[in-house]
Amino acid sequence: MTKISIAGGIEEKMRNLETYLQSLGSVAVAFSGGVDSAFLLKAAKEVLGENVVAVTVNIHSLPARELEEAKTFCIENGIRHIVSDFDELAVRGFCENTPDRCYLCKRELLKQIIYIAGESGIEYVVEGSNMDDEGDYRPGMAAVAELGIKSPLREAGIYKKEIRSMLKEMGLSVWKKPSFACLSSRFAYGEQITKEKLLMVERAEEFLFDKGFSQARVRIHGRLARIEVLPEDLERLTQKNLREEIVTKFKFYGFIYVSLDLQGYRTGSMNEVHKQT
Repeated sequence: MTKISIAGGIEEKMRNLETYLQSLGSVAVAFSGGVDSAFLLKAAKEVLGENVVAVTVNIHSLPARELEEAKTFCIENGIRHIVSDFDELAVRGFCENTPDRCYLCKRELLKQIIYIAGESGIEYVVEGSNMDDEGDYRPGMAAVAELGIKSPLREAGIYKKEIRSMLKEMGLSVWKKPSFACLSSRFAYGEQITKEKLLMVERAEEFLFDKGFSQARVRIHGRLARIEVLPEDLERLTQKNLREEIVTKFKFYGFIYVSLDLQGYRTGSMNEVHKQT
């Protein structure tokens, strides 16, 4: 068993994480390919070795790019990886996109991971939420609690900033990966979620990433796209040639109107309406 070795001022948290993972014995990590679950997966691999399996549930709301990056991460780090297909659009109530959409989806996804863990002889399922996830409206966390899923990073009191710092210390490029949430989070509550609209959002965001916007969201309101980029990127996005190219592409993808959110990128912006009701 390899000990986690991290320099800096968070050694105690890392020791707590290591001790907690050791107490679990074997884990299936719900692995989205994002920063938090990547760190948890790497830490679990270092502590538990072959008693770790990564499980990625492939849904319509997961961009193909994210799935490929998850596969690559597991290959590069020698981690057993199971990819399981799941149609979240078939979950009762999901497409209606009520405020508990995330709960409905996550509950079924986690049930699938629990089943896979059992079939693989793994005792516990763990997920990568951290201390920063306790502030925003996150109904999916209720499913985590109900199903007895473990949250080692929260148990150890670790924050997102610390996760990025530790991944950088480990020499893993995922440390600088932009924050990501599933594509269904781009829909205003009450907006019908369809496979067509999910693809529109995926293609639009992929185009912005290809244009060099490291952090971007395309929020969908009917056939209107509301673009969020970092405040420092607002001026570049409005430059005439690029602006016209974005409008042309987005209309090709199926949008009728293309708008820019002057507040810029922020997590949970679709929850702002929910918080006011």
